[in-house]
Amino acid sequence: MKKFVIPALSALSFLASCNFLQKEPLGSITPENFFQSGDDAEAALTATYDALQGTGAYGQDLNVMGEMPSDNCTSTNGDVNAMDKIIWTPTTSQVGNVYTQGYQGVNRANIVLKYVPTITMDTARRSQIQGEARFIRALSYFNLARVYGGVPLRLTPTESGIAADVNLARATTDQVYDQVVADLLRAAIQLPASNTNRATKNSANALLARVQLTRRNWAAAQAAAAKVIASNITLGSFNALYPAENKGPESLFEIQYAGSADGGNILPDLVLPSPLATYSFPKFNIPTAELITYADTASGDTRWAFNGIVNAASGKVIGRSHASYIDGKPGVGGNSNDVGRFAYKWRSIGNNFSSTDNTYVLRYAEVLLAYAEAANEQTGPTPDVLAKLNLVRLRAGLTALTATSPQALTKQTLRNEIDRQRRLELAFEGERWFDLLRYARHNQAEAGAHLITALDIIAQQRNGARDVNYLVFPLPQSEINTNPLVQQNPGY
Repeated sequence: MKKFVIPALSALSFLASCNFLQKEPLGSITPENFFQSGDDAEAALTATYDALQGTGAYGQDLNVMGEMPSDNCTSTNGDVNAMDKIIWTPTTSQVGNVYTQGYQGVNRANIVLKYVPTITMDTARRSQIQGEARFIRALSYFNLARVYGGVPLRLTPTESGIAADVNLARATTDQVYDQVVADLLRAAIQLPASNTNRATKNSANALLARVQLTRRNWAAAQAAAAKVIASNITLGSFNALYPAENKGPESLFEIQYAGSADGGNILPDLVLPSPLATYSFPKFNIPTAELITYADTASGDTRWAFNGIVNAASGKVIGRSHASYIDGKPGVGGNSNDVGRFAYKWRSIGNNFSSTDNTYVLRYAEVLLAYAEAANEQTGPTPDVLAKLNLVRLRAGLTALTATSPQALTKQTLRNEIDRQRRLELAFEGERWFDLLRYARHNQAEAGAHLITALDIIAQQRNGARDVNYLVFPLPQSEINTNPLVQQNPGY
């Protein structure tokens, strides 16, 4: 399969140095003398995609933030204890890493959007490159906003180390989301229907549906999802989706990894038991007993049912696959770290923290669930809503719902069922905590809308205190220390 690899061009060093937080200038290679050809534009775009691969992005910490605080996952590993127990602070590593990496993606996209339009090259490709950069900027700002709330909104590159040029006050959360929506609407026009291993029209519209769900803009979310659904994508085997490897149209956007050639994906080694993972140690994102019980109540759900024995190359039994998770057996030397349940949506065999497994960002099943959720919020149960939801249920081996099914009698009962299917479908993919956050805000606007929200988990972990301050993470202390124009989130 084809994956893009970050080219070893010294000219790209200026892109790597452009970090919003570090406030470093572009460097000795100036944009004026770098952006001369279509090849330069392609190299800059590749570097922009590269910002999504890092530890502070989809390579580790975004997934940790999206799962570890939630009811899906737990761990005894001290590196994620603050996430697990909801005791994070402005100096917690994930808090700083996600912020830094997010702005790296923003700044690299801003560089492309400023300088690529000046290059003499194929006009259609030039427009498409700008669409891809807008998609990455939108994705980066969306993640920043749902993690931290309002953040500084920079739409031009950081090209000076002068504080007056670099430091910005925080925009509101709505202002950031407005920019995300604007970028995605423009990107959906500029992006092609097909773009091997990179962003497409469907990527932009799928992300737009997720953004509008987060904002509870139901009609806009439904409309964006409908554009993807019009592609007539067919759902295949759930188990065959993993590991993510650009397997077909159901994958709408995933983070590409080429192994040692680009540093690879470290997340599989952090969540899998040995010898699937290179080493034995307490793993991240361990499925909670509550999640397994919750999933097991759906009899015959192929996303969670026993799927077969997993063997090492030596023939030694590693564990029992349940598609979404694996029951691990004793690993090297019978190490207890390899016993129990582990997330199984990455399946790499010991690649020394440089896996070739990709990571999903957007999948078609989520779009179907987004459409069902948005439509149900407007109309309650209808044949159209049930048709979209049933595509996900049927693929999982569950029966189709009808108007007389207990789950479909009212808007509330169907809302509960859609929430359930999102949890079971997307477990371990980095979305659960963000769903629980938006459920909490929905309940603030409409009491009792969701059965469980982030505030319930916060209360469980924080001695009963339903502390709304933990509905966002703090800004990193490094940003507070260097940017006098920003103020910390309340409670931190």
